[in-house]
Amino acid sequence: MPDARTEGRRRSTWLASGTSGILTAAVVFGVMSLGALSATEPAAAADSSAVTVTAADQDRSPDPAPFPELAVTVSQTRDLVAQGIQVSWTGGEASTVPSQQTGGRNFLQIFQCWGDTAVDPEHPELPVGPDRSTCQYGGNLTPGATRDAFRDSDESVDPEDADYTVIGDGFASPTYTSIPFRSATGETVASIVDGKKVDVDVNTNQFFTANTTNEIPWAGSGGDGSGSVKFEVQTAMQSTALGCGAAVPAADGSVTGAPCWLVIVPRGTSDSGSANITQSGLFWDAWQHRLAVRLDFTPIGNRCPIGAAERQVAGSELVGAAISSWQPALCNAESGAIFSALTGAESDAAFAANGKDTAPMALTSLPLDADVTDTLAYAPIALTGLSISFAVDREPKSDGSVPVEASQRAGLPFTELKLTPRLVAKLLTNSYLDSLPTLADRDHLSHLDGETRVYNPRTLNNDPEFLAINDPEWAHQSLVAPSLADLLVPQGRSDPATMLWTYVTSDPDAAAFLAGEPDTWGMTVNPWSSTDAKLNPSGVAFSLPRTDFPKADPVEQAASGSSGAVNLVTWRPYVTDLATSAYDTLRGDGLALGAWDPLAFTPKYGKAARALPGQQRVLGLTDTASAARYQIYTAALMNPAGTYVPATNDAMLAAAAAMTADPDQPQVYGFDPKSTAAAGATTAYPLTMPVYAAASPYMEDDEVRASYADFIRFAATDGQTPGAGFGQLPDGYAPLPQAWRDIAVVAAGVIEAGAVPAPTPTPGPTNSGGSPAVTPNTPSTAVAPGASAPVPPAAGNPSAVDEVAAALAGATTPDDPETSALAAAVPASLLGGFAGALAVPFIGRMRRRI
Repeated sequence: MPDARTEGRRRSTWLASGTSGILTAAVVFGVMSLGALSATEPAAAADSSAVTVTAADQDRSPDPAPFPELAVTVSQTRDLVAQGIQVSWTGGEASTVPSQQTGGRNFLQIFQCWGDTAVDPEHPELPVGPDRSTCQYGGNLTPGATRDAFRDSDESVDPEDADYTVIGDGFASPTYTSIPFRSATGETVASIVDGKKVDVDVNTNQFFTANTTNEIPWAGSGGDGSGSVKFEVQTAMQSTALGCGAAVPAADGSVTGAPCWLVIVPRGTSDSGSANITQSGLFWDAWQHRLAVRLDFTPIGNRCPIGAAERQVAGSELVGAAISSWQPALCNAESGAIFSALTGAESDAAFAANGKDTAPMALTSLPLDADVTDTLAYAPIALTGLSISFAVDREPKSDGSVPVEASQRAGLPFTELKLTPRLVAKLLTNSYLDSLPTLADRDHLSHLDGETRVYNPRTLNNDPEFLAINDPEWAHQSLVAPSLADLLVPQGRSDPATMLWTYVTSDPDAAAFLAGEPDTWGMTVNPWSSTDAKLNPSGVAFSLPRTDFPKADPVEQAASGSSGAVNLVTWRPYVTDLATSAYDTLRGDGLALGAWDPLAFTPKYGKAARALPGQQRVLGLTDTASAARYQIYTAALMNPAGTYVPATNDAMLAAAAAMTADPDQPQVYGFDPKSTAAAGATTAYPLTMPVYAAASPYMEDDEVRASYADFIRFAATDGQTPGAGFGQLPDGYAPLPQAWRDIAVVAAGVIEAGAVPAPTPTPGPTNSGGSPAVTPNTPSTAVAPGASAPVPPAAGNPSAVDEVAAALAGATTPDDPETSALAAAVPASLLGGFAGALAVPFIGRMRRRI
């Protein structure tokens, strides 16, 4: 594990594209626009592209369709990037889950195809759809979901499949049908060549495997015939074989993204020639009932002019999606610049920006935390937050205790989940039994009741505290998985970690639990994460709040035979960042430990395959923008007022209205769970976080300061318009209140105008407290309204600060909530902060945390 200093300077990026969505170098924003809609609060732009198709309108076959009343709605079909969408439907029939022998009964298969290639002359009234050979299908190798199969009889082969079939000559050589895969790159993978079967695997190939395919082989319906599932949309960056979103230039110079198709194949109770679902959904008896929805993509590629100036920003991951959208507008403006990002610890970025040397503009949610003078000007540019995502599918108990209506929802996803700060604490501290290796000594997650040892619950779903506040249907489930016993969390230091731990430790019940007090049902904290040094086996209290998510328990499952030992990080690994956590949640990948591979170059444990829809159990820490991009479900969290609130725009704005200034840096506001304002904010989402762009007016490079100021002005004005297009604010961000936007413009002006370093103070008369007073050797300066210290003249523009101060003095902000203290207090506090930062650059001050 790298140390904090190394990790804080690690180079990684906000999720843009790639198989896992992660690159490991600084990137240039502008590759795409992010416009996904949230699972709880769809954005208007994305919602307008939702499409519903029906079997009645699209079924091409005279044969009875499996579900003639089927109607499927796709949540977003335009402005797509590498993201998630929701596919929901009505008109199905109650499903049966798959087994190792069959694909199940009465379900849907959903997958992605490329190209406008299959023109149907017999049905010109129907939309042109893809040819089945262009579909990414078969990679999961599950029954009823491969590209090829041996047939029970020649009579079971439809004439439409004849060109893809080799007729057998008996038991030893049965009839075989295989649908080739044609890649958008022009290559073809086929196991039938010139009428003969060849040794080629059409399901696992150079274009897709079980680890990379996005197909859904089973999507089930409840007893009422309805259902929904999340689908991973892939672009050419994740699947070159599909080529979706590849730039297509037009004669007029414009560029569009190559379109693709989402295909839904209904599967009934049996296949042709088979009593069950065992054949491919690409074979004609199933394919003829397909529904197809065209998907239009934002073009992939850099939208910035060659030769544009390049600037750097560094720090918070939380604003990455917004900057990706803003970049094309920023770089194409007059004298526009390309902004590249270096993500890592926000505190490191702020420290580097705090001086006269040219440095990346810091992106941070907390002020500089060091024993140095904070000379930064902080401009609010985004209002976002943390989310706890989940993908949990139902698996009712089989003991006869489950109501019929609940048993009929087997395999369907839960869409609502509530958490308290204490439940979050349990997940973060590996206090559930299954969060530790199965064969390790786990007695420290237990207590004695008389002579009986009582262990902590295995997972969140076994915890009486969780069951007491959530839908009663959770209690009917038999859900067991290590990924339900903790959260997927990123490694390294960050402001989001500080925010989450502050949320937890500010709650009396959670704080008492962390100190070692059992909860109401007797569950105790993992002692290695106890804040009581007497209970912590290390002899040192687990310090909270903190800037990271340590896996503090040194537990280890001993090596056995040829298999190696398993420690906690091996058992429950970190994710790269918050966006990766959202991506893993979408894919149902709990990062479970796989089998020992003795044949690897270095023998090691592998990674278990991700769970397919119907069997998913994942909890992850992510951010609201990533959750919106992947359209995953997120938990409602108990706020300081005692209400459970999901992360909607209105809830984040309510939290902003209750934010208070940092006690040592009045430019920076945050949601303090212990404040009186937070306690009264019943509708506030408690993990709401602002993101500030911070730069020093003392930086000597005028051009760089001007570029940073342009960035801030755009981000705080045009960049706050919600939408999926270039330059707009993606879903997952709440538009800034007007007072915040005014503050950002003030900060931009101060940064661009620059500041003259104050001369070294000279000793003055002793003040009444006995300490020496100082008198700066500066001309007389103006005092901004509400400022606590004089503001020195700005370099090249002596009245810059005075003018913006006058513009904001007494200003009203009718768009803000009436309860917000920001409208009146923040501008004055901000200017006072500027004054203090610019007037006393040589006086160090310590920072305190809420």
